[in-house]
Amino acid sequence: MLTERPTGVLGGTFDPIHVGHLRTACELLAGLDLAEIRFIPARLPPHRPPAAAPEALRLRMLEAAIRDVPGFRVDDRELRRTGPSYMVDTLQSLRDELGARPLCLILGFDAFMGLPTWHRWREIPGLAHLVVARRPGFAATVEGELGELLAARSIRDPALLGRVAAGSILVRDVTRLEVSASAIRDLMAKGGDPRYLVPDAVRELLLKTHVYANPEEVRFSAQ
Repeated sequence: MLTERPTGVLGGTFDPIHVGHLRTACELLAGLDLAEIRFIPARLPPHRPPAAAPEALRLRMLEAAIRDVPGFRVDDRELRRTGPSYMVDTLQSLRDELGARPLCLILGFDAFMGLPTWHRWREIPGLAHLVVARRPGFAATVEGELGELLAARSIRDPALLGRVAAGSILVRDVTRLEVSASAIRDLMAKGGDPRYLVPDAVRELLLKTHVYANPEEVRFSAQ
């Protein structure tokens, strides 16, 4: 039996990274005693339109947002991989790299409910635990095959996440912050200021590049 602090995996387009992402990650890092959380930006998301911001800028914003935050790490493996950014492939590559270390895939409840639409989704619990971040007081009925999976694999004790490499589902309440990347993009398209919705370093990049106000004019170098 393992006794090892798990690695958290938080994927997304991060278009842009915002305080909602960061607060959830902060609470889960501490509350679940994770060794780290890897923020993994998607190159080509399978379930939504392509990101508005260029890959290099999304990566730079993510790096700026979590710089010097203990336990937070940027992982660009999906940006370096061709084809759709399927999470099952990402988890398999992490498993190949990290061996039997416990992995925790962090999902919002809406994303969890949509799990059966994911590519090779049935393989995912064999590669990682699922940590489902839920707003306090939120309730939803989970039915069908996903409901059966939840009933069979649900746990309440976070300590169990470090004892096996994968396979459990933990639903965890996190602070409710009504912030979304799409709302930030809409705000900036109208000339608004994202102050306090994103970290200051990210705000500076957004205002400098005008990525959501005039995307056709964006010129961004990763250098």
